[in-house]
Amino acid sequence: MVLIAINISETIQMNINQYFLVFLLFISIMPAHATPINVFACEPEWAALSQELGGSLVSTFSATTAEQDPHHIQARPGLIAKIRRADILVCSGADLEIGWLPVLLQKSANPKVQAGQKGYFMTSKMVKLLDKPTILDRSMGDVHAAGNPHIQLDPRRMNIVAKKLSQRLQQIDPTHISEYQNKLAQFKVRWKKAIKKWQQATKEIQGKSIIVHHNSWVYLQQWLKLNKVAELEPKPGVPPSSSHLAHLLKQMQQTPADLIIYSTYQDPKAAHWLSKKTNITAVALPSTVSDNETLFHWMDRLIQLLKDPIK
Repeated sequence: MVLIAINISETIQMNINQYFLVFLLFISIMPAHATPINVFACEPEWAALSQELGGSLVSTFSATTAEQDPHHIQARPGLIAKIRRADILVCSGADLEIGWLPVLLQKSANPKVQAGQKGYFMTSKMVKLLDKPTILDRSMGDVHAAGNPHIQLDPRRMNIVAKKLSQRLQQIDPTHISEYQNKLAQFKVRWKKAIKKWQQATKEIQGKSIIVHHNSWVYLQQWLKLNKVAELEPKPGVPPSSSHLAHLLKQMQQTPADLIIYSTYQDPKAAHWLSKKTNITAVALPSTVSDNETLFHWMDRLIQLLKDPIK
């Protein structure tokens, strides 16, 4: 009986050893990133683009929403905790986040996402920027020395950023290079088709004159050949004043514009005041992706909102 017990014990131990060896083999052949890599995006459009390019390989988080001005965000503890766990930081750059991102980077002490590292990705560095000032002066208002950072409003530039971002994701997560390459190829085919659709849909508004609240639509203007004739802000970042609005009212009475545009996160009072006085339609446009919205759905919505008043 003792001998039988010993044999049974040895058999159980051998089975345990075999299972343990199989487990070790399974662990050894698992991909380096069994869990998604963490993407900390400063703006929703870059979280959405990262999701398109990474799918289940990435877990994305956006520090801001479509209802927030990305210039003015508080570096709150929750954001510090998120960036501390990030594998890659994807932001607009060009000083758009200058008021809060440096604080997050410093307090997070995450070496992966510091400037100069693979995990530090500024989309404005990937394309040619418009509106780069030749002279910098505080009296000019809130101008961006490197150029206008709102590149997401030109889908052609978004296409360039997509390629560069995919390459960076591949560097960070090399075990899934083929998956990232396939997702990029699929995105480019769909995006190219969508651009053609949007350009066809906006033929009737090309050449139209617009008034903007803030000079954040320059890439949309260039892409759709819109003619900006005035800004509600007397200087970039300076709220509309009564004297400036009175000047615009006089200007519009002589040469009216076709549309007044402001972002959904901006105070609509000035746009609505001028609209009422001049009978020029004012429309709030989404400058980025809303919750649970893809880049494609966002641009579809933006184009439709832009077209509806001009028929």
